[in-house]
Amino acid sequence: MVTEVGRTPRAAQVGATRLQILTTAERLFAEQGLYAVSNRQISAAAGQGNNAAVGYHFGTKADLVRAIVRRHSGPIEALRTEMAAAAAGSREVRDWVACLVRPITTHLASFDGQSWYGRFSAQVMTDPAFRAIMAEESLATPSLQSVVDNFRQCPPDLPPEVRAERGDMLRTLMVHVVAERERALADGTATPRTTWNEAATGLIDAITGLWTAPITR
Repeated sequence: MVTEVGRTPRAAQVGATRLQILTTAERLFAEQGLYAVSNRQISAAAGQGNNAAVGYHFGTKADLVRAIVRRHSGPIEALRTEMAAAAAGSREVRDWVACLVRPITTHLASFDGQSWYGRFSAQVMTDPAFRAIMAEESLATPSLQSVVDNFRQCPPDLPPEVRAERGDMLRTLMVHVVAERERALADGTATPRTTWNEAATGLIDAITGLWTAPITR
């Protein structure tokens, strides 16, 4: 028997199980950290009777982290591709900073309910063992490479060491401002901006100001 979407009941069940494990793992990693959560805990929290379900469906913890990143990188890539096309030819720093920030905040705003990807990303990006996975899967996408190339061609012409330093600051701001807002929303505490769209505007303002700030010679 084949379902209406062309999948057998067994395949549909496996797909649902994998999605449940992914969602559960993302939430636990976001809330507790990568090393504080075992595959056994994820399996139990995902309602799997088999404690080895995570390993069966995904392999190692690194494979699981990669699968979570891939789940989100596709929609973010589509949003960024559209924004980059609209900004083509611009030499304004702010336009390209928006292409870095808004695809992420728009993606998080699309969830019907709570999201965990902002906090999950912060956990991954601060962990030397897993940071490379994020770089490989989401930071090396074609649209992001195009945005970064255009961003680098905008004024000001910064010395290499200042460019590298501010690039680190930019990444830190993007990751942790988003994660802190997501955490505040989950905890029900007040946020400086009402919506993700407004939060993106504030973050774009800050990053644009950081990148174009005067240099002490």
